Amino acid sequence: MQTVFQRKKLVASIGMILGLYSMPQAFAQEAQQDQSAEGTELEVIEVSGFRGSLNKALNTKRQSVNAKESIVAEDIGKFPDLNIAESLQRVPGVAISREGGEGRQITLRGLGPSFTRTTLNGMEVPASTDGTDSGGGVNGGRAFDFNVFASELFNRVDIQKAPTAAMEEGGIAGTVDMYSAKPFDNPGMHVAASAQGGYNDVTGKVDPRLAVMVSNTFADDTFGVLFSVAKSDRNVRQEGYGTVRWTTPVKDGGGLFADTSNTTVTGTPDVGSCEDDGVAVDPINCLWTPRLPRPDFFGNEQERLGFTGSLQWAPSDNLVLTLDTLHSTLDNKRTMYNFFEMFRSTFDEITPVAITVHPNGKQVLAGTYDGIKSRIESRQQISSTDFSQYVFSGEYFASDNLKINAMLGTAKSDARSEQYRYNMTNNTPHTFSFDFSNNPNVPEVSHSYDTNDASFYDLSDGRLRATDVYRKNNTGKLDLTYSADMVTIRAGLAVNDRKVGYGEEQINGFPDQDSAVGYSEMLPYDDFGTGFDGPLERFIVADFDAIESGLLDKTWVPRTAQTWEVQEKTRAVYLQMDSEFDLAGMTLRSNFGFRYVDTETTSTGYIQQDTVSITNDYDNFLPAMNLALDMTDDMVLRLGISRSMTRPSLSSLNPGNPSFSYINGTVSAGNPFLDPFTANNVDLGFEWYFDNEALVAATIFYKDIETFIESASEERLVDPAYYPFIDSDPQYDPQIALDPRTVPYIHNSPVNGEGTDLNGFEIIYQQPFSFLPEPFNGFGVVANYTKVSSGEITGLSKNSYNGTLYYEQDDYGIRVSVNKRDDYITDYTGSNGNKEHGTTGPTHVDLSAFYNVSDELTVTFEVINLTDEYERLYTTGDGNLDLMREYNHTGTQYFLGARYSM
Repeated sequence: MQTVFQRKKLVASIGMILGLYSMPQAFAQEAQQDQSAEGTELEVIEVSGFRGSLNKALNTKRQSVNAKESIVAEDIGKFPDLNIAESLQRVPGVAISREGGEGRQITLRGLGPSFTRTTLNGMEVPASTDGTDSGGGVNGGRAFDFNVFASELFNRVDIQKAPTAAMEEGGIAGTVDMYSAKPFDNPGMHVAASAQGGYNDVTGKVDPRLAVMVSNTFADDTFGVLFSVAKSDRNVRQEGYGTVRWTTPVKDGGGLFADTSNTTVTGTPDVGSCEDDGVAVDPINCLWTPRLPRPDFFGNEQERLGFTGSLQWAPSDNLVLTLDTLHSTLDNKRTMYNFFEMFRSTFDEITPVAITVHPNGKQVLAGTYDGIKSRIESRQQISSTDFSQYVFSGEYFASDNLKINAMLGTAKSDARSEQYRYNMTNNTPHTFSFDFSNNPNVPEVSHSYDTNDASFYDLSDGRLRATDVYRKNNTGKLDLTYSADMVTIRAGLAVNDRKVGYGEEQINGFPDQDSAVGYSEMLPYDDFGTGFDGPLERFIVADFDAIESGLLDKTWVPRTAQTWEVQEKTRAVYLQMDSEFDLAGMTLRSNFGFRYVDTETTSTGYIQQDTVSITNDYDNFLPAMNLALDMTDDMVLRLGISRSMTRPSLSSLNPGNPSFSYINGTVSAGNPFLDPFTANNVDLGFEWYFDNEALVAATIFYKDIETFIESASEERLVDPAYYPFIDSDPQYDPQIALDPRTVPYIHNSPVNGEGTDLNGFEIIYQQPFSFLPEPFNGFGVVANYTKVSSGEITGLSKNSYNGTLYYEQDDYGIRVSVNKRDDYITDYTGSNGNKEHGTTGPTHVDLSAFYNVSDELTVTFEVINLTDEYERLYTTGDGNLDLMREYNHTGTQYFLGARYSM
């Protein structure tokens, strides 16, 4: 007797070949019986390698009713990329953000990471990691950090672009479904192991990467066991130059230049009428100047360990039980050094000696200044993320027509980051010069003193702070599927209990030193700046070991006022009908239904040591309809109409203590009464499978986002109730801070603002060139282009391009992938007078090659960031400028390895 697993696999295989995979099960079984009765032999062409994974993904896309993309492993433990985020960037509409040279989060169809819902083995999962570049910061929002997992742990990722009623709500942009491997996916004994060494041309170090997966089924394939382990080390250095934004004396809030009467000016300032509080001033005060010009170093020593386990049991032909577990840890030691001159908030102490005006007339191209003070900032950040998930699921065929699916799952993520920051400040006014004439991103600089003489600097506590972000999700689902003739009825319910908590600790009483002598060292990398596009020179930095052994009392004290927690409970029910019928000789596949969900949030925070707890609730009705018309055997026309929602970031619901930026003069506070983002969506697509493994497709999409959460700004004096907190806050430094008692601060708070429209289109072309004569028949291409238009949405690139050219034969293959996106704005409110902050769109080139030594052994070679693409952040000044904010690189990563499978 066949097991239920074997019967389902046979039905799925025949259904895939005949194009019936998405039909109700009863109908698919009927097709199987008809096929068997005819005794027809079907020719199955097996495609392997990267091309094989593309073909599997293409078949999944073709048989889906809703708009969907997939990335599928060609074999057990053989995911086609080193990083899941970097795999996702090949999908049309997806752009990724890389931190420290590795993908971390994704943007889907122009909407930022928090608008994409991510699931693992059927349940929504939390994952927070610390930043690995100049952006920094532990993720406390809804965005998913894909770098917490090794790609070897997964065998399929689906990107659902159009929702169905049966899909859980939460992603206006879409849903990313990740699946770890299971023993019933491929019965029998299987072993796969891989080992790689990764070399980075900036660090000069070799990093190991190891993975093992073992799977077997027993007792006539009624019981299966699978486990996998993936371990990797990664060393990366991000080196470059930054300005931490540009500003002007008029807009910065720190007063005008002390004296401009003797300033030598080359060029003509084109700043119009330069006024300060309505009074005309020297136009030099309206020129954009680098705020904190500085060389930057960010180094990371990272360890990642992942484990998956899966048990499956089919006690009868009608029941399959599965227990999946996944554990992952990510530890990172990040060291950051920068050496900057302080133009911020102190223009009234500075005298410009000579200025060269940029040809645009609005910024300083080169300048020499007296009265400058400098600072060396040294930060060491020790962070760790511990993730675990357990999912127990069951599939029961109560009859030939009724199937019951149930799932219980729990997942948690604990992320901690300890930051040790020290300031070495030269408070003696001196002369400083910079010149961007030869390089718009990296200036030539000079100082009037020996910058590497520690006796010029004092040593103080910049920040000794620890941050904890914990998340936990508990999920329960029950789904019923009833199939009758050409119609399938699906109904179900889902409950979720999500919790996010944030806490801080600090070390008090650090003994500030009048001199940094004995507690400093030369930046501990003698090759700093080698290979960088511009001049970078080593400088002295804080000696962390000397400070910890001689000065630091590592006693962590909770910062209760900064603690908050948000709990979110959701209850959802849905009803969906799947159908398939003939329409004028064509086959129309459809699903239609609705989802109703109720959400209740409880937000707890602190104001001046008093606990504040606020409850809010809302409900949403979410209909969805998807149609797939098989116009011919090769052509599919799709239409999706739906309503979707994304809940507010849990961190934005914090009712507690505001966050102050004393140097910038801003304060931010949460809003526990936020309603979710809601959107009405339309997707219209056409797909032409014009040849085997080939596709040309185009999709038009439109989203009417009815309400958009935005930050409202109001300038006013800080409430006196917060003065006691400010006085005791170690971040408040009266020497450089704007006094909140006399200087109005910009107050930012999230609110439900007006909505916006988003529209665009995607074009896909995929084809192996098997029609060419040998040896050119091994070539193939995968390419897509996405254009998105909308209002002021952060992270949106209007154009993005992805292309892969591959060459593959039975025993060897190579592919090159190029990913390009336009510039995008990361902050429309800006700061220090800038209208916006943005990121220059990168172009990343990656390479992968393999050679099959035997049927079991494969040698691999991969290159990440082949062209050493630089990361460049900028500000727009008055809205029309392109002012470098950060400019750095992480180098090219080379991986040589081998894979064994049996």
